[in-house]
Amino acid sequence: MVNKTAYQRVQGARRKDKISTAELIHGLTTDFFELHGDRLEADDHALIGGVGLLNNRPITVVGIQKGADTDENIDRHFGSSTPQGYRKALRLMKQAEKFHRPILALVNTPGAWPDVESEYHGQGSAVAQCIIQGMQLKVPYISIIVGEGGSGGALALACGDQVLMFEDSIYSVLSPEGYASIMWKDSSKVQQAAEELGLTPESLLKDGIINQIIHEYKPGDDLSDLRDFLDKQFTELENLPMSELIEQRQRRFRNY
Repeated sequence: MVNKTAYQRVQGARRKDKISTAELIHGLTTDFFELHGDRLEADDHALIGGVGLLNNRPITVVGIQKGADTDENIDRHFGSSTPQGYRKALRLMKQAEKFHRPILALVNTPGAWPDVESEYHGQGSAVAQCIIQGMQLKVPYISIIVGEGGSGGALALACGDQVLMFEDSIYSVLSPEGYASIMWKDSSKVQQAAEELGLTPESLLKDGIINQIIHEYKPGDDLSDLRDFLDKQFTELENLPMSELIEQRQRRFRNY
């Protein structure tokens, strides 16, 4: 693992050529079938979700997808999900529980979409329900921070039994720019803010907030080793008594 400053990790997490959630889904699973809609209002294109096979193991995948160009970024809210997206994710996770499928959540978001319309449609409640009910799901649940892991919008999909991070990824309560503006009224202090936030995989692993750091993959890379690793992790989690699985998941988050 290459040593980098906190701000270099921020820059790496935001790279345009970083492997996307959609590329990870199609590299890790076969026969992926995407599902749409929150069954209440609409379908959020920032949130991809569906069912696929991981080494012939049926799993449910939910993940936040950024756009590859301006038009797609507008369509996907620059990787920030709306309430409809979080409700879709929760619907699919509850469906996974019903059919005893493990859940893989892929996170790459600066945060939940913060516009007035989202607040009007219950953004805070949608995020909160993902967290509350995610803590109680009776199936193995693994979360991976792929790039940016911003605030509650990321935590909504990061309540897993195992929380993993790519080398060039970040996970924090807010962006370094936001922290610098609040603390010092000076967004130019973004590098200092990144250091103080402790948002790097190295810092978060040391603090026990994540379980493991995953090396970076590029678009088109063979993901068989990551696929086998996740398959093994799911098997280990499935072998735990259900009460122990849930208690262990809730305990690790209470320790924050």
